[in-house]
Amino acid sequence: MPLSAGSPVPDLTLPAHDGGRIFLGDTSREGPAVLLFFPLAFTDTCAEELCTVGDDLGSYAELDARVFAISVDSPFVLDRFRTECGANYPFLSDFNRAASEAFGVLRTAPLGPGLRGTCDRAVFVAHEGRVRYSWHSTNPGLLPPFAEIKQALREIRSVRKDQLMRPTG
Repeated sequence: MPLSAGSPVPDLTLPAHDGGRIFLGDTSREGPAVLLFFPLAFTDTCAEELCTVGDDLGSYAELDARVFAISVDSPFVLDRFRTECGANYPFLSDFNRAASEAFGVLRTAPLGPGLRGTCDRAVFVAHEGRVRYSWHSTNPGLLPPFAEIKQALREIRSVRKDQLMRPTG
């Protein structure tokens, strides 16, 4: 079962496409983070999803959000896929499936003939170390609801503004 809103972001470190490492617990400390889990690089729906987000990255930045794509592919495959998508955000490797398992999106059914051990398509919006929005699909051909994701980010932004404007003392 996927993590739901209110759950803590798992304390995991994943290798990035560029050889770096990203600690998932830190991704949402400075502002909202959008964690896009996708089944496999170089597949049509995954390319459409990640290219769509990449083409619209400015909208996410306007909502103070950082975007991270996560799959079970190796960092080397993800680096090439990221380049092909023209995406300007980090792609993280969950090659050992720890994040997919911790977020509850490790796919149990085969993705195709003999293809086991991928993740389902899922999106988590995290802020201040907690999941604030969760979407999950076992249908690998279904794109995430981008408008819902942005609405969740707007709501976080609205709460943050209210907190900053609240008088102290």
